[in-house]
Amino acid sequence: MPLPETMFCAQQIKIPPELPDILKQFTKAAIRTQPYDVCSGQLRTVTVEELKEKWKHLALPEEQLEAILQLDSFQENVEWMKFLALGCSVLGGSLLSSMKQACEILTRDPEGGAARIPFETFSFLYSYLANIDGEISETEIKAFLKGIKEQADKHYGMVLIRHFLPYSFIFY
Repeated sequence: MPLPETMFCAQQIKIPPELPDILKQFTKAAIRTQPYDVCSGQLRTVTVEELKEKWKHLALPEEQLEAILQLDSFQENVEWMKFLALGCSVLGGSLLSSMKQACEILTRDPEGGAARIPFETFSFLYSYLANIDGEISETEIKAFLKGIKEQADKHYGMVLIRHFLPYSFIFY
C-alpha cells in the first residue's frame, strides 16, 4: 500500500540563510561549462534522482527540494533552468525579485556588476514563472516583455536589473 503524500505549508518549510549562496555558486559553476546563452539550443535536463543526490550532498532539507519540485509537474527529468527559476521564486517572494535573483546568478558580470543576461534567457524565465504564478495574463506578459526587449535592444540584447526594477528596490 503506497504511503500518502505529505503536504507542507509555508511555515513548515525552513529555508537556510545560506541557500541563496549555495544555489548561486552551484549555478555559476554549471553555467561556466555551458554556452553563453544557456537557453540556446537544447535545454539541459537532469534527472530527479541526480538532483536529489546533489541536494542531499549539500545537506539541504529534502522537504525544500520536494516543495520546489511540486511547483511544476516534473516527471523523471527536470530542465535545470526551470528548476533554477523555481528556486529563485522560493527565495525571491515576488516575480520581479525572483528575476533579480536569476539575473544575479546567471550573469557573467563580476559580483556586484550590472547582472546582465540575454533577453532570450530573461524572456524564458519570466514567461515560465509568470505562467506558474497564474495571476498574470498572456497579454500582460507579452506587454511587459515587449518593454524589456526595447530596453535590451539598446544594450546589445542584454537585460539589466534596472530595466525591470525600480532603482530603490535594486539596493535593498
